[in-house]
Amino acid sequence: MSKVRIVGGTHRSRLIEVPDAIGLRPTPDRVRETLFNWLGQDLAGLRCLDLFAGSGALGFEAASRGAAEVVLVERAPKVFAHLKKTAAQLGLPNVRLQPGDGLEFLAATRQRFDLIFLDPPFQQGLLVRLAPMLARVLTPGGAVYAEAEAPVLELGALRQVKSGKAGMVHYQLLRGVESAHD
Repeated sequence: MSKVRIVGGTHRSRLIEVPDAIGLRPTPDRVRETLFNWLGQDLAGLRCLDLFAGSGALGFEAASRGAAEVVLVERAPKVFAHLKKTAAQLGLPNVRLQPGDGLEFLAATRQRFDLIFLDPPFQQGLLVRLAPMLARVLTPGGAVYAEAEAPVLELGALRQVKSGKAGMVHYQLLRGVESAHD
């Protein structure tokens, strides 16, 4: 079992255990540090969705940085059980865990989010399938962070505003056309 650390906020330097699971790729510390530099360090008041939570590194990082609510969705039972254990250890009251499929959750939810983390399994075309649903759940001016095996320049009505690459993973921040120049 490997570990990643929370890089900022109230739980800075706390380690999160990552279960051994096929295809699980926790977002590295330095990539999360870059992402939260792009977003700003304080997420107070934001509602966040970590749609393919995996290790929970992105969602727990957002919760540590003061997000009002963070919903973590994970379908793999073993990985979800580990998320529950980690959430209990961290004691973050702003975290809500939701078992199930990310696509189904996004299609069914009536909630809206200011920030959505998308780090789906690669080679399954999930980002393309999610794209039409994002506008309905993303608040005006909201942002989507996506990790993929290739650069993502746009996702539905969202356009890439920041990007980077770590190893074989391309990561990007996307915003709606109306807020892409903020």
